[in-house]
Order: sequence, then C-alpha cells, then structure tokens
Amino acid sequence: MIIYGKQVCLYALEQHPDTITTVYVAKKGILPQKLFHEHHDKIKFLEEKWAQSMSKGGNHQGILLEVSDFEQSSLSSIKKNDFIVVLDGLTDVGNIGAIVRSAYALGADAIIATGVKQLNFAAIARTSSGALLDMPFMVTHNILDVFNELQQVGFSFYGAAMEGKAVQDTVFEPKRVLVLGSEGKGLSKKARSKLDHMISIEMKHAFDSLNVSAAAAILIHRMGYAVK
Repeated sequence: MIIYGKQVCLYALEQHPDTITTVYVAKKGILPQKLFHEHHDKIKFLEEKWAQSMSKGGNHQGILLEVSDFEQSSLSSIKKNDFIVVLDGLTDVGNIGAIVRSAYALGADAIIATGVKQLNFAAIARTSSGALLDMPFMVTHNILDVFNELQQVGFSFYGAAMEGKAVQDTVFEPKRVLVLGSEGKGLSKKARSKLDHMISIEMKHAFDSLNVSAAAAILIHRMGYAVK
C-alpha cells in the first residue's frame, strides 16, 4: 500500500524499515541524512505531478512510501489483552486514525472496528501518524460475535453515551472494553443490548457533545488508570 506525508513516513522509516519496498521523494531535503543513507537503495525521485498522482491529490509533503499491506490481528490474539476499544459503525478514517493514535499513546491494547466490511488502512495509517503500524487492529462486520467472544473470556463492556455515568466517578474492571458509536447515530441497538455500563464525559458548559475522537482520548486515558 502507499502511504504519504512527512510524519507517518518518517515514523515508518524509523520504526518499520523492513516493511518498506520503495521510498518516493518529491522534495529535496525531506529526509534526514541518517535515513537517506539507511534507505538509499530504495529511494526513487519523483516529479511533483507524479507524486500528486500517487497521492491522489493528497498532501504528500514531498514523500511517499510503498509498504507491505497492513496485516489485521486476529480476534483470538486480541482477546488475550486487557483493554480493548470497539468502534461501532465508525467509517470516517480521520476519526478512526485519531482514535488509533490516542489509543496507542494512552495504553489501550487493541482496536476492533465493527459494522463495516473494510477500511482504508493506508489512510488510517496516515491519520494516526503511523500508530496503526504498531496497534493490533481488526475489522469485522458483526459486533455481536465480537461481544460474545469477549464476554466468554471475562470482559466487561462500557459504552460511551451522553446519558451514562460520569467517567470520573467510575472504576473499571481489569478486563474492559470501551465501545464508541458513530457521531451521527451513536451506539447501535445491538451494542446497547450487550453493554454492562454506560459512561459519559461531564461537560462544564451546556454543549451537545465532543467529537468522537476527542471523547475517545479522554475515556481511554481514564480507563487506563481507574481500574479495580
């Protein structure tokens, strides 16, 4: 797959060099000297028009990488962890990427995207600033199958909803799942039917809600520490 943008490409070059097939450079001096020498044999210089074509008009910032296709984790490996984030019907790669970035930085162990058949992993890698490359992640259509599997190994489910208990007043089970619904529809009926608890972020001023990725960061941070 092709990823582009300075931050994600430099991260991949530094942390995942073995996954990189080709380094496409369209801007002189974009690579630090150390990385230029380390990947010299893989570098190809591009004219701007070709870089624009490869990035499909995106902001490539002068560098693109051809990397191995993203390998999804299996549910059997994910359920060995303690703290999992489940996305219920989220499709926006900007929001998903931001959630992946926060989840990786703040200590969630894995992410499962449900209610969708496929996602653009190259775009998520870009919008997560490369965090996707290090985050166990899988896509599955049926959220109930996921819940049933996780329930069998002792997970408790916490859904993010405006009517939930304030997150700062909640202490979480050691094996825990945070379920995040889409911004338009919120949590699905299927998800709600399986939840053990509803949690929310208390607002200081009268306001509808936070962007789902901002809410995710707050909830993940709290759930990482307030554990029984």
